[in-house]
Amino acid sequence: MTAPSKVTAENKSINLVVNIGGIQMKNPVTTASGTFGYGSEYAPYIDLNRLGAIVVKGITLQPRAGNPTPRLAETPAGVLNSIGLQNPGVEVFIEELLPRLAGYDLPVIVNIAGETVQDYGRLAARLDRAPGVAGVEVNISCPNVKQGWMLFGSDPDMAGEVTGIVKANTGKPVIVKLSPNVTSIVAVAEKVAAAGADALSMINTLLGMSIDVKKRRPVLGNVVGGLSGPAVKPVAVRTVWQVYREVKLPIIGMGGIMTAEDALEFILAGAAAVAVGTANFVNPRATMDVLDGIEKYMTEHGIQNISELVGAAQN
Repeated sequence: MTAPSKVTAENKSINLVVNIGGIQMKNPVTTASGTFGYGSEYAPYIDLNRLGAIVVKGITLQPRAGNPTPRLAETPAGVLNSIGLQNPGVEVFIEELLPRLAGYDLPVIVNIAGETVQDYGRLAARLDRAPGVAGVEVNISCPNVKQGWMLFGSDPDMAGEVTGIVKANTGKPVIVKLSPNVTSIVAVAEKVAAAGADALSMINTLLGMSIDVKKRRPVLGNVVGGLSGPAVKPVAVRTVWQVYREVKLPIIGMGGIMTAEDALEFILAGAAAVAVGTANFVNPRATMDVLDGIEKYMTEHGIQNISELVGAAQN
């Protein structure tokens, strides 16, 4: 791809505004949880105010130290990670980290994770009272300690139960982040929609592993981890395509977005917004490059409103 020209949203002929389940975003570009820290870490590299929204690193009720090292392993077309939701806990997040974003003009979406259904409800209630939180993104790719460590997102009924308790404990928009490690992602999407989800994020990482042939041992300290990066993009685009056809909720598409063309694939498949993840590790300005490229594409093709592109490949 050639470098995009600096076409900005100041061009009044282009309308980039999207609404994701009640969260108004000035453009469709946001960040994937776990790849952008708590937002302020990237302030030296980009103008955060240009983002449509920020989705922060996952938060739990209590602090978590995370998984044993090594936690990252490069793959031929992406990366395996097994961070284990390392975070300082919701109280430290609200008191110390969230205020760092108070001066920026963009919605802050908080990714939440729990070990029990009740954990999700308590997190939602606590964040509902926190100033500066635009909405919550529910990570259902977490193991349920009361169900033999079965992932919440692997069972449609369990995913619906988590969604229901989050909705019951917050008045903020609820975005549910779907796992691809399921038999039918459409079935899960239908259940969380019926339980009251306002929007969907998709997809989370695919489960994978890598083995060091010299040591004859798994590379990751936790043995398995989540695969992200360009390798997962075709899977992610396929899931967005399928869910868009069956579930009438706005979708934030993600999974291997490195360029504007990648982002446009998701939008044309049915995503109303996109999240840039692994690309941030190799290019701190990846979100800006994607945004500039979308604007350039719209200008060159005479597209006035980003909504004209959402699901256009399905028509």
